[in-house]
Parts: sequence; structure tokens; C-alpha cells
Amino acid sequence: MSVPKPGLNRRSALQMGSLVLLLGVQQIARGLTILAVRVWPAKDYSRVTIESDAGLKTKYYFIAEPPRLAVDIEGIDLIPALRELVAKVKPDDPNISGIRVGQNAPGVVRLVVELKQPMLPQVFSLQPVAAYQHRLVFDLYPTQVADPLQALIAERLKDKPPPVAAPQAVDPLGELIAKQTDRPAPAPAQPPPPPASAAEKPPVVAALPKLPPEPQGVPSRSKTDRLIIVALDPGHGGEDPGAIGPGGTREKDVVLQIALRLRDRINAIPNMRAYLTRDADFFVPLHVRVQKARRVQADLFISIHADAFFTPRPQGASVFALSEKGASSSSARWIADKENSADLVGGVNVKAKDAQVQQALLDMSTTAQINDSLKLGGAMLGEIGSVGKLHKPRVEQASFAVLKAPDIPSVLVETAFISNPDEEVKLRSEAYQVQLADALMRGISSYFAKNPPLARNRPL
Repeated sequence: MSVPKPGLNRRSALQMGSLVLLLGVQQIARGLTILAVRVWPAKDYSRVTIESDAGLKTKYYFIAEPPRLAVDIEGIDLIPALRELVAKVKPDDPNISGIRVGQNAPGVVRLVVELKQPMLPQVFSLQPVAAYQHRLVFDLYPTQVADPLQALIAERLKDKPPPVAAPQAVDPLGELIAKQTDRPAPAPAQPPPPPASAAEKPPVVAALPKLPPEPQGVPSRSKTDRLIIVALDPGHGGEDPGAIGPGGTREKDVVLQIALRLRDRINAIPNMRAYLTRDADFFVPLHVRVQKARRVQADLFISIHADAFFTPRPQGASVFALSEKGASSSSARWIADKENSADLVGGVNVKAKDAQVQQALLDMSTTAQINDSLKLGGAMLGEIGSVGKLHKPRVEQASFAVLKAPDIPSVLVETAFISNPDEEVKLRSEAYQVQLADALMRGISSYFAKNPPLARNRPL
């Protein structure tokens, strides 16, 4: 058997290396390295993400009838990784009915996203950040969006017991004012003269509903006679997993579970309803979380997180409020910077038209809002301390973007350090989640007992 000469081996290796190098350059130039494809379904919107090792150039078209989004991705050929998108769409996706992928032309792949309803699509690219490389994102927003406040009111009416017959009120508006001001109702006035025309409608106040009394710990009807709404904000979601514990627990998952448990406790109280900024695994930009709470005229805003640090030693829960003058500690500043970076990881379309408007709105925080937030934070911190350790014995302050609603007392609760192995186990346990939800509910009730919400024009 002949043995190849060493020189030929080196020459062959160089030739093979040159071939591999040329193929590698061609693959990068054609953008063939698709790292992952993901679909995030939600009622609010559905997101499709294509992650690659280089930026992708696209053209897209929206066709109204039937509704579908066609996207041409230039510089790539159809490969198995792109075909995986077809199987990523689930039957219960509220917005996407299916995805078709094909080679439209040499070096051009066309994706057709078939939609269940008319949509407002946004197609944009994200630069590498955190664990992600280049991302091409399709966000699909329904054009017909239900009013969340009306949905909460309808839910409350559905659970409302049947009305009890009562004598007709001569002055219903006076009685309502008396309930809200703790003053005696005025003496019945003389009946007004009959209307000039039988077609005239009776006064609106005659139809004001009578609500059942609230249980102990909830503001009495003498202070407010309306639906009380608590906005719950489970942090992170979708493309943004939040902190990840040493055992692989994702922050976005455990905080959603805690928020859902707290929602059930709030909804069990008459005249109270919880509104979640996200009720599933999808990403919500920070300013949109604030916008959602203001849209339902929330009385409180509670953002729920699970803290993390570089080392496994830190432990305990914390409560934060907004600061006008800077962070109350270096750790508070570090946590605020980390939480404020969620938009970069989750992926925000910086070209969206209303982003700058919403950011300007977030800068309108008031001293009164911060004072009320500190009161709420103090009430919650005292209750949380009864079920676990506290990282700091006082409410800390920093410039959290998600706490900048100018008219809603807002706090951010770091339920525990997910980076601590012992606390990661607690966060995953049903027992601790139940204890924590109970403690947060007691904190809410304690705050309202001392700071009843003011009467508003909100119905019910």
C-alpha cells in the first residue's frame, strides 16, 4: 500500500480549506444560517420571529381580501429551518391561520402569513442583543380591538346578583352624592312638573344602579360606588424571558403564574376586578404596559418580577416605587436599569408612530403619584415580610419606566431572587406562590382601607 506524500496532504488540505472558505462566504452572503424561527400567539397581537446570523433584507405586502401578509426575504434560498415555520402555527392562534413558505425566485424566499382577521402589520429588524443574533420580526395587530374597560364592566355585570326591589327614589342623584360625601341626603323635593312632551326621556340619574356592599377591608360605598380596577403587570414575556435561575426557571413564567393567582383573589371581591397587561406568554413593551393600565382607568398598578444578581447569595423580596430625584441605592439603580432594558431584549419597533408620544407621557409623573405609590408599597412590603425574607426593610425608589403612569399609584414587586437556588425552588412551588398572592392581596386591601379610591365618572 502506498503512503501519500506529506506535501500532497498539505496541498489537498489547503484546497479543501479554500473550498470551505468559499462556501462559507457564499452562505453568509446568501444569509443561509437561520438560527431559529418562533411564533408567539396572543389576543393582543401575534409575532413571528426569524433569527439569523446576519441581517435579512425584506420587502412585504399586505393583501386585504383574504387578509394575508406576503414577505419576500432576499439573499437566501429555501432551507429546512424556514419550513419549520409552517408547523409553528397552532390551531388556536387567534390571529394566524397558517404560514406558507416557498422559493419565489433565485435567492428570494416568500413567506405568506394567512390571517384570521384584518390586521395592521409591522415588519422590522432587531440588532443582536443579549442571547439573540439578528432578528426579523413580523408583528400582526388586529384592526378591531375590544375596549378592555367595557369588557371588565361586562364581566362585573355578569357576576352581579339580581337587583332587589326598593322604593322609587325621588332624588337619586342627591342620595348618590350623600353616599360619597357622608352627608345626610337632602329632603325630598316637590315632584317636578310633567314634561312638555311625552317623547322626552327621563333623567339619566334615575337609572343609576345599586351595587352590593363591599366586604370588610374594601372601601365602603360611603367613599366610592364604582368598579375598582387593579392592573397587574407580569414582567417580561415572549421574546424576553427575563432572568433565568440556575435550574432553568424563567422569570416570565413564574411571575405570570403569581399574577394569575392574584387575579383570582381580586376578582373574588365584589366591585373589584384585576386587569392583566399580559395573560399569556407574549412580549409587551414597557410604555404599552402603562398605556394599558391608563386605558382601563386602573386604581393601582402592580408590576411583578423575580430578581436576579451576578452571584447566588442575595435573597429576599423587594418593593420599589418611582423616584423623582434618582435611585435610593446603587442596587435599586442597577435593578431599574436591568428592568428598563426589557424593551431591547423583547424587541420594540422603534419606528412605531406612537412610541415617542408615549415616552413623553411617561415623563409626566407627579409627586402625588409617588407619595401614593410609597403608601401602597409600604402596605405590600409589610405583608410580604410575613411569608418570606425581605431584601430591604423599606420601599426603595428608582426610575423604573413601567412605574411612570402620572395618575396611578404604581409599584414593582421583586418577589424573590430567582438567581438564588433556594429561592428559585420557592418561586416554582405552588405553596409559595399561593402565600405570596395572599400577601399581595392583603397589602392591596390594607392600602384601600386607609386610602379609599376617589369617586370617578367611570360607570359601575
